Amino acid sequence: MFSSDAFKLLGGDSPALQAVLRSAALVAATDATALVTGESGTGKELLARGIHEASRRHTGPWVPVNCAALPSELVEAELFGYWKGAFTGADRNAPGFVHQAQNGTLFLDEIAELTLAGQAKLLRFLEEGECQRLGSGRAETLDVRVVAATHQDLSALVAQGRFRSDLFYRLNVIPLTLPPLRERDGDIGLLLDRFRGELAQTHGVDAPAFAQSARTRLTRYAWPGNVRELRNLVERCVVLMPGRTLESRDLPVEWFADSCVPEPHLGVYLPPEGVRLEDVEADLIRQALSRSGGNRTRAAALVGVTRDTLLYRLRKHGLIPGSD
Repeated sequence: MFSSDAFKLLGGDSPALQAVLRSAALVAATDATALVTGESGTGKELLARGIHEASRRHTGPWVPVNCAALPSELVEAELFGYWKGAFTGADRNAPGFVHQAQNGTLFLDEIAELTLAGQAKLLRFLEEGECQRLGSGRAETLDVRVVAATHQDLSALVAQGRFRSDLFYRLNVIPLTLPPLRERDGDIGLLLDRFRGELAQTHGVDAPAFAQSARTRLTRYAWPGNVRELRNLVERCVVLMPGRTLESRDLPVEWFADSCVPEPHLGVYLPPEGVRLEDVEADLIRQALSRSGGNRTRAAALVGVTRDTLLYRLRKHGLIPGSD
């Protein structure tokens, strides 16, 4: 298992997450631009912050910027700064976010929401390391590492003309995609225990315990809001039911009304004498590898897991994987 204090807040032992953390640690050792993607609530800012903390820039500033919150008419001024009198209302000199991140890391969250004009200015900065304040006659050279993040498909936005292709390729030097919680085998229980302890301490109450029935139900839930949603659920339980042992029936009903993982009948029947679940899993993996011609990526898709998870289970069952 990969381990680093810089990434400890992401917490989890699943192969899918650990693979991303190993890549992030390699990225942190360089000044390469990185693009963090993943569904909302997967921890993109935590990963970006971990890259900063694990880098040689960790003593420099960490400057997070939500691009969706930048007024379209002030994007350039907010990012690159301005001089007094540069525009109506500019009554002072002001550094932009880029200047504030000198010798540190600039984190551009929701990068897909940046205006096309702002994208052009950002591209120039990434390529030349230069930026020019509004109202200034000269460009300044700055030493800033940029990490961007989005939950949107930038390649699709490029095809729609809503995101510059040259900026996309410049940002996508090192893509890091965080897996959704539903694909992080075993991590729900780890995060559940971490959150209930942390939040009980925050609120000054006794942490509730989660009985096996509750844990089973939480594991089966699809978690569309990912880790953020899990934390919100645990906080609600901590505040409203401190010190109790919670069964499945005690969990908030509305959290599970529409998003539980369905239980369709797959035509697999349990014989009266029972079976070993591990034998069933191993057999299904063998069938998936056979049907995919030994291609691990396609085999993983057939059984609904990530490639890293499939590799983990191949090792777990002592199977000889097929070729790539």
